Amino acid sequence: MSDAVHTQIEETVKNHRVLIYMKGNPTFPMCGFSAATIQIFDSLGVPYETVAVLQDSAVRDGIKSYSNWPSVPQVYLIGEFVGGCDIIQEMHGRGELEPLVRAAIEAD
Repeated sequence: MSDAVHTQIEETVKNHRVLIYMKGNPTFPMCGFSAATIQIFDSLGVPYETVAVLQDSAVRDGIKSYSNWPSVPQVYLIGEFVGGCDIIQEMHGRGELEPLVRAAIEAD
């Protein structure tokens, strides 16, 4: 994977407190996992940013190698990879996700 793509991804990740790399966009998710992840974040009522990976194959492949995670969506909080849909669903179900997201939003 190109260093330029990883640099672009790293800058995007570090410049957003809550970031979701996904298929499609929040209004029109292009897979069930992306839709489920967006539904969780919408239910939290918090601001978040997204990157649509289907528009750029280099970003779609690059995010997987950047995080060493094989699938999309991918959630990042304050520059740190949290997980994909399954992990986000588990954390949300246990009540662990919301405090982390709120802390990310309020972090200095």
